[in-house]
Amino acid sequence: MKKKIILTIFIGTIALIFIMPLLITLFNSFMEPNEVENQYNLIIKGIESDNFGGLKIIPNWISFKQYYQILINKPKYLSLFWNSVFIVCPIIIGQIIVSLFAAYGFSKIKFRYRNKIFYFYIFLMLMPFQVVAVPNYLILKFLGLINKFSSIIFPGIFSVFGVFLLRQFMLKIPDEYVEAAKIDGANHLKILFKVIIPLSKEYIISLCILILIDYWNMVEQPLVFLRDKDKYPLSLFLAQTTSEEMKITFAASIIYLLPVLLIFLYAEKYFVEGIKNTGMKG
Repeated sequence: MKKKIILTIFIGTIALIFIMPLLITLFNSFMEPNEVENQYNLIIKGIESDNFGGLKIIPNWISFKQYYQILINKPKYLSLFWNSVFIVCPIIIGQIIVSLFAAYGFSKIKFRYRNKIFYFYIFLMLMPFQVVAVPNYLILKFLGLINKFSSIIFPGIFSVFGVFLLRQFMLKIPDEYVEAAKIDGANHLKILFKVIIPLSKEYIISLCILILIDYWNMVEQPLVFLRDKDKYPLSLFLAQTTSEEMKITFAASIIYLLPVLLIFLYAEKYFVEGIKNTGMKG
């Protein structure tokens, strides 16, 4: 019994440490803008002097002025939020479609050099964005897509990660299911939509969440491919927060985090099950 209590206290302490930045952001989002500015000045002084005394987590009183500034008084930040939505949603839909067809081909259709082509394909997943940024930029410039949302959407749609994740699961689906469908006269398209996809629901949801997290938080792609700051997603605004914008940055962070958090909480059981059964480790 004592071991359970000690283990519970230990796990609770670790969990509190990890969730503390979120709690600080939430509480500070209800501070007065001037109070946030004072916090920012204290942080700067603390960095210079190694003394962070005087910092507060709980506001003096609850204020919604930060949210008012973002949602009503300065709609620019809400516009950047919708930029994120207009970029990420097509990427999720497109990558799911491409990944389903490619993963089905690599797992259930036998053709020469299938595994070797797949391993070469996966090699692309190991390459960081910094390596492919220049080639991608040259291609997108040739196609006339620079400074357009499509310059981020198209490379995102053809990302390798989704193919890898779904193929890992489709390999576990017995080939007898596919053979039985073929005997009944089904072609590959019908097999994919009538057999494979219904069995892959939780894994498709897992992939949706991973794509959402990855591209909702992107910084490098819009910074390289977009020139017009009005087209920037909110993630880039938060990454480039200035002292003038610190007064509202906590509320902007909460608004930015909320959709991802709600979607993850809703689909958590599918996400955990999908990651576990595809053999991936966090």
